[in-house]
Amino acid sequence: MRRFILPSEKLEAEEIPLEGDLLHHFQKVLRLNSGENILLLNGCGLICRCRVELAGRNRLKAVVLEKWREEESVFPVHLIQALPKAERMEWLIQKGTELGISEFSPVNTKRSIPVLSGQRKDKRVQRWRRIAEEASRQSERPYVPVVNEPRDLAEVLLNCREEYRLVCWEEESRPLGAALPDLSPSSAAVLVGPEGGFGQEEIELVKKCGFHSVSLGPRILRTETAGFTMATILQYVYGDMGKSGPQGIKGKRI
Repeated sequence: MRRFILPSEKLEAEEIPLEGDLLHHFQKVLRLNSGENILLLNGCGLICRCRVELAGRNRLKAVVLEKWREEESVFPVHLIQALPKAERMEWLIQKGTELGISEFSPVNTKRSIPVLSGQRKDKRVQRWRRIAEEASRQSERPYVPVVNEPRDLAEVLLNCREEYRLVCWEEESRPLGAALPDLSPSSAAVLVGPEGGFGQEEIELVKKCGFHSVSLGPRILRTETAGFTMATILQYVYGDMGKSGPQGIKGKRI
């Protein structure tokens, strides 16, 4: 069943007008017919099964048939990523969403390539958030991950609240497997540096903020690859990757 994400306030009604870009997508791209069922989500766990109906000439509405809430089975991973080039960050958010990352925090470091500010930063963040929404819809996640605005590394580290914290560092010899706790933590933060690596002052700050430095093996991974690798391993060890998928639609009916 096709999924679409709308603001929470629009899902409060029992009949939801399908307008603007969504209406155009329904009529011109998908060519949905009256009577077809769709799912409308708010990206925060609320799901509505709806029937598409005509609401006048060139107008459609979604009639809510049932509502329920779903919880994610992913292990919460907060990816703190040194800003790469624009297209790499977009790809990173798209694929990271598919892999179950719960929050993205782009950070400025001494060796970060792009520097975003003003309207350029705002437009870039809006685009990142649209990419996260689309990736959540495509991968059938009930939640859309949080995509934060770019901030300085120190600010993000000092406000990090995840229980377990890991940083990929090319000068570390301890493998990731040796650093993972046997009992699953409630959440994890993963910090990935820029292409040129962290400066010495930065890595000292990282460790003071409770991050365990680890190696991902003998090969040096690209900055956009390292985060995926860490997230995949964490989802396999502590989350839902490799486990049986859901049988049918599950959740608490409203």
